[in-house]
Amino acid sequence: MLSLNGTSFLDNSLYGVSRGVVQQHRRVAPPMVVVASVSSNGRAGDRNVSVLVETSLKEIRDASPAPPADKDSKSKVTGGIGDVYGEDTATEDQSITPWTVSVASGYPLLRDPHYNKGLAFTEKEKDAHYLRGLLPPVVVSQELQVKKMMANIRQYQVPLQRYMAMMDLQERNERLFYKLLIDHVEELLPVVYTPTVGEACQKYGSIFRQPQGLFISLKEKGKILEVLKNWPQQKIQVIVVTDGERILGLGDLGCQGMGIPVGKLSLYTALGGIRPSACLPVTIDVGTNNEKLLNDEFYIGLRQRRATGKEYAELIDEFMSAVKQTYGEKVLIQFEDFANHNAFDLLAKYGPTHLVFNDDIQGTASVVLAGLIAALKLVGGTLAEHTFLFLGAGEAGTGIAELIALEMSKQTGAPVDETRKKIWMVDSKGLITRSRMEGLQHFKRPWAHEHEPVTNLVDAVKAIKPTVLIGSSGAGRTFTKEVVEAMATFNEKPIVLALSNPTSQSECTAEEAYMWSEGRAIFASGSPFDPVEYDGKVYASGQANNAYIFPGLGLGLIISGAIRVHDDMLLAASEALAAQVTEENLESGLIYPPFSNIRKISAKIAADVAAKAYELGLATRLPQPENLVAYAESCMYSPAYRCYR
Repeated sequence: MLSLNGTSFLDNSLYGVSRGVVQQHRRVAPPMVVVASVSSNGRAGDRNVSVLVETSLKEIRDASPAPPADKDSKSKVTGGIGDVYGEDTATEDQSITPWTVSVASGYPLLRDPHYNKGLAFTEKEKDAHYLRGLLPPVVVSQELQVKKMMANIRQYQVPLQRYMAMMDLQERNERLFYKLLIDHVEELLPVVYTPTVGEACQKYGSIFRQPQGLFISLKEKGKILEVLKNWPQQKIQVIVVTDGERILGLGDLGCQGMGIPVGKLSLYTALGGIRPSACLPVTIDVGTNNEKLLNDEFYIGLRQRRATGKEYAELIDEFMSAVKQTYGEKVLIQFEDFANHNAFDLLAKYGPTHLVFNDDIQGTASVVLAGLIAALKLVGGTLAEHTFLFLGAGEAGTGIAELIALEMSKQTGAPVDETRKKIWMVDSKGLITRSRMEGLQHFKRPWAHEHEPVTNLVDAVKAIKPTVLIGSSGAGRTFTKEVVEAMATFNEKPIVLALSNPTSQSECTAEEAYMWSEGRAIFASGSPFDPVEYDGKVYASGQANNAYIFPGLGLGLIISGAIRVHDDMLLAASEALAAQVTEENLESGLIYPPFSNIRKISAKIAADVAAKAYELGLATRLPQPENLVAYAESCMYSPAYRCYR
């Protein structure tokens, strides 16, 4: 056993240990993988984390990224998780007791996903970590492992089988999982995220194997602070949390909505470079109103109707307070797939006091705005010169509309109340007009304009004559042939965005949009569609995927040490994404850049978001680095194997 008395970890890098470590084990060869049992409340062995002990201080320093402009080594950000000012622990009222470290070698090492390299362990590493005989004699590269895994995954014809294969890989070899996802992002993104993650959530109870996040239910009320301390990593900087009430377009999936936070955070790492150990998926389980799940013997959540009102609010409030107390002021909390009646209220309540972001309201809005800015290069004019019609007036639709109105206001100088008049909405009862004001939910009221009642979408299209049609209804096949043909009669290049997920809920397919518009539509969707050939031309439709925005936005918030999310940061993210759409992309029908370059895209978005944070006075990592793009890239996590010797 090794005892590190009085030491503390300076950061949460790969090595993650104090520079004061001294090795004293009689058989230990130069580096070793160890498991550290740490007490944060005076009780030995309460917290378990995996760390790597290095003998060479130089190797530790060389492995760390370059510090920011002030050259203060304590201010470096390693993959977005460095706690440079100690905020993450400043609110803890209990002292840290000495570390107790024991060797984790041999078989346990091969079962640790953070350090397991499978057949990539070298001969020296096999000797140093007592792996002789536990692995075949061959040593293979990570690149060959990627090739093998892709061959295996492609053998599965069912998307859910591919999803489960990827989750299995993540549970046994974390770095290989992210290397695979980064190298084959366009092929694997639909597997680990939409549309396959929707089916995974529906069947989560049946396919559940190992917990991948924290489940906080009504049973934990009054104990959430202790529950957070049960999580093995304590330097958390991004939390994605859901209550499972509105999973994609699939409705209330209760506790089984955990697949969404897990999927989102895998993209934070793969696309935005946030270190996996800094990410925490959370599901708040307050029950479900889904009768099918309540009667499902394999359902993993509380078997009760959803809690509402005071009981619900108190649980969420306890969670938000515990998060700030445990992880500090700068932890990013992303609300995901909350129902409309909670989503807006939670964002309004916690926006002024926490670093919070709702991907359904703000992330979707930012990525759609980026697509519209890029599409203007094809159709001409400014945003203010176009007319927008939405099908769906929920959190996604109204969030998109508000950001468009804000961008128009920014460009023209007109009040937001005026720019909103260019945007119309249709909900389940028809066109939203002032005559319906009394019966409207508060988030729909800004979009109620003077007009005669219109009860259906096609009549609304004919009456409003929009240049842009946006679907966020969650209702599949609602952009009918008559609707698209109407758009094409008064627009040379109608912009049609069918954003609802998963694929079955898309308002129309890419093929339908191009066929019914005679190849003139500018089309993008929420779920991916294959290229379409029409009249001898191939159209590669774009995907308005939130994954373009939230990883880069999160990285930008972290590297700047932002303490709040401001609307101008979302506008900056949109403009940064739109600026990376090339003429070649536009010629092929794409209003978004290809995902194959997503890490560089995320770095540029992160730089612009961070710059806006500094401009607004919301950044705390000072001074500002001179080259934010280069700094963002230097902070991004790399899944390449480390040499443990």
